[in-house]
Amino acid sequence: MPRDYYATLGVARDATTEDIKKAFRRLARETHPDANPGDLSAEARFREVAEAYEVLSDPDRRQRYDRGDTIDLSDLFGNFGGFDDLLRSVFGDGGFFSGGRQGGVPRGRDVLVAVEVDLATAAFGGERDVEFRTRVMCDVCGGDGAAPGTSVVTCSTCGGSGSVRVARRGLLGTMMTVSSCTTCAGMGTTVTDPCSQCRGLGAITGEREVKVEIPAGVGPGTRLRLGGRGEFPGRGGLAGDLQVEIRVAVNETFRREGDHLIHTLRLGITEAALGTEVQIPLLEGGTETLEIAAGTQPGAVFRLPSLGTAHLGRRGRGDLLVQVVVEVPTELTAEESEALRTFARIRGEHPRESSGRRRRGR
Repeated sequence: MPRDYYATLGVARDATTEDIKKAFRRLARETHPDANPGDLSAEARFREVAEAYEVLSDPDRRQRYDRGDTIDLSDLFGNFGGFDDLLRSVFGDGGFFSGGRQGGVPRGRDVLVAVEVDLATAAFGGERDVEFRTRVMCDVCGGDGAAPGTSVVTCSTCGGSGSVRVARRGLLGTMMTVSSCTTCAGMGTTVTDPCSQCRGLGAITGEREVKVEIPAGVGPGTRLRLGGRGEFPGRGGLAGDLQVEIRVAVNETFRREGDHLIHTLRLGITEAALGTEVQIPLLEGGTETLEIAAGTQPGAVFRLPSLGTAHLGRRGRGDLLVQVVVEVPTELTAEESEALRTFARIRGEHPRESSGRRRRGR
């Protein structure tokens, strides 16, 4: 089935060329391998975004694609270095990150967000939408600071290098020093027609929503790091990371210890003495039948293998431990009291003569 390039860029099928370019600017910064160090799949994601832009930004290719024609993309990019021309055409001669040659690419701050999940989500994984307020990429200019229909231009002072060489004469002769270009602040590019929304900064303060994959087996205090989902510093920069700290809500039915779950089973004295059959609730839903042997003592623990939480990062699950609590009745009817006294006489035990009499305290 052919790839949906509109869905890849997150634009409507009637999107304008400017809409397509804006979407590519945003996604290129998020998916570029330089923005995702250590992520081996980053190049593949970036390639998909770049291919979608190359097809939809060209009127002829887009028309053929909309008709359902097959478009051969095998020679579109000879190698990953071949993306440089594409990036330069969109971001200007300053390059993909629009400069930062001398001082390095500016990077936004990491953002820490706490998320509370229920025990089932922590045990088996799931998705959560996380919302937070931070500096985000300007949605009007796509982060480059230039007004729609315009683009950044190469700095005339440094020629796009972001740095300048200055000759200084001293007692020991002439010395050459390299310093950040003051015209472009080391960016390598300048904005001649700034975006009206961000005033040429490329970033505004706003709300951001990120879908977070909660891996199975996470515990309280676990921090998930999402590269490039934090603060966006502005024109020419890379977004920081989003750190999501997991908090697990208290569960009334289960208590967690490592990858094991503990369930408290309350039995009456006759059930513990004579044995019984009970249904134990499971965290994922449903129940498991458990045979309680006659003579089960308070504090006894029954182990149900592989019914606990998933192991984080590996296969298998912990166990479900059923801990027995024998409940002694505190209020007895006359009939119940007499039945217990009969049992006591048979056992040779000697309870108080009157259950209503209480020893006085001093």
